[in-house]
Amino acid sequence: MDTNLIVSIKPSLSLSSILYTSLQIIGSAVVVVVGALVLLSWKRSSRSGPPAPQTPKGPIALNPKEKIPFELISKQEVSHDTRRFRFKLQTDKHVLGLPVGNHMYLTAHINGELVIRPYTPVTSNDEIGYFDLVIKVYKAGVHPRFPDGGKMSQYLDSLKIGDTIDIRGPDGKVSYLGRGYFKLRKTGEVIFAENVGLIAGGTGITPMLQIIKAVLKDEDDQTKVSLLFANQTEDDILVRSELEWLAKQHHNNFKLWYTLDRPPEEWKFSSGFVNDEMIATHLPPPGKKTLILMCGPPPMIKFACLPNLNKLQYTENMYVAF
Repeated sequence: MDTNLIVSIKPSLSLSSILYTSLQIIGSAVVVVVGALVLLSWKRSSRSGPPAPQTPKGPIALNPKEKIPFELISKQEVSHDTRRFRFKLQTDKHVLGLPVGNHMYLTAHINGELVIRPYTPVTSNDEIGYFDLVIKVYKAGVHPRFPDGGKMSQYLDSLKIGDTIDIRGPDGKVSYLGRGYFKLRKTGEVIFAENVGLIAGGTGITPMLQIIKAVLKDEDDQTKVSLLFANQTEDDILVRSELEWLAKQHHNNFKLWYTLDRPPEEWKFSSGFVNDEMIATHLPPPGKKTLILMCGPPPMIKFACLPNLNKLQYTENMYVAF
């Protein structure tokens, strides 16, 4: 290198010009960083509406006006009173076609009586050729308040491989469209929520699981979901391992909390009926971007959920009972 050239340049660089140039460089960097942060913030906060409906992966199996028989192809014993039933769709190319958060009606003639019950599968439209139901079987003579047990759950438990059950659907008060958008069937209104609180009781967990999985599988869905799951005993907690795996894998977007009527010793979660303290601690606070969804036994909704939501200043447009 020509040292004379270096010597000749140095005198021409004053301290003020060096500082000015440095400030220009720093200023440009700040502008770039701030611009990037603003753009990122805008992308996160801007709402262009729900994502476009996805094209079904195959023909739709369900019909809202017609009962269709579906064949039982496997039955798994999850616990002493819980079963996982797998039913075959019309072909191995069909999808069930149940919107997220909806249910379908199972129909059967049991002891000369027409019995119709709503159920939501634990699988989604991502599965092709089949769907799964996880059902707690309520046996006769176990609970004094329900001496006959669960008519439909016992009937399903009696089915043999190859038997069929009639199903009609979909139906439901709320459908999750994705990325925080929900559609209310009664009004047709589409509402947006950044923070979603779910209160589930017993088998009411199944439509909630559909919503949770739909949120978490979409990397662009920034919705924060919190679940308060109420049961009588620890053994009654359906799909517990799946819920806890999801909470562990997606701890920034999904929070999970339990309450039990009859908890075991050293139970680290809540005990007793759903109350205001549980809601205030484990669900999002009231606000314009908060939505609380409830699904469970009618007494839980009527006497535990609604009074405590009202007590905490949630307004009627902030909650929906399935």
